[in-house]
Formats: sequence, C-alpha cells, structure tokens
Amino acid sequence: ERHYPDGTKEIVFPDQTVKCLYSDGFKKTFFPHGTVVKVEKNGDKIVVFTNGQKEVHTAQFKRWEYSDGTVKTVYCNGRQETKYPNGRVKIKDEEGNIILDKK
Repeated sequence: ERHYPDGTKEIVFPDQTVKCLYSDGFKKTFFPHGTVVKVEKNGDKIVVFTNGQKEVHTAQFKRWEYSDGTVKTVYCNGRQETKYPNGRVKIKDEEGNIILDKK
C-alpha cells in the first residue's frame, strides 16, 4: 500500500489488482486481465472490459455498451431500451412486454 502527498492511496493486491483511492472520493481499479472499474464520488460506476464492452451503473439506470454499437439500458423502474447500430430501437416495459420495436 502506498500513500502519496496529495492524499491518493494505491493498493496492490496479491493477484496484481491495483486499486487507486483519490482524495476527492474517486476510485479506480485495474484488474490483471485488463478490465478497469471507475467509481465516481456519487457512486456512479463505469466498467470497461478489454473486448471494448462498457457498463455504466447509476442510481437511475444500468447501461451496457457493446463493441458492435448496441446499447442496452435498464432503468430503475424495470423499463428496458435497446438501440442497435442499424437504427432499430426496442423498448420493453417493466414486465418485459415490448411496447415499441422501431426498425
């Protein structure tokens, strides 16, 4: 564990995972396989995978951004929205029923 003058802490775990804790509350974790997790002071989390996939987790929604351009968002009320690279948009209500499938 290293402590820097600016208040930053860097922790290296036995599996070589590195966690950086910044004085402003921001956290960043680097995993050995290349995945990076960033956590904002407000709790929002961004996970970036080595294959280009990205996940964003907030209090309002969870969003998956795939390397092919597809973006799927699940809102806290259960509503799901999927946007495809070809322009198609699919929206499902909280029970999983399709309410819009615009091609």
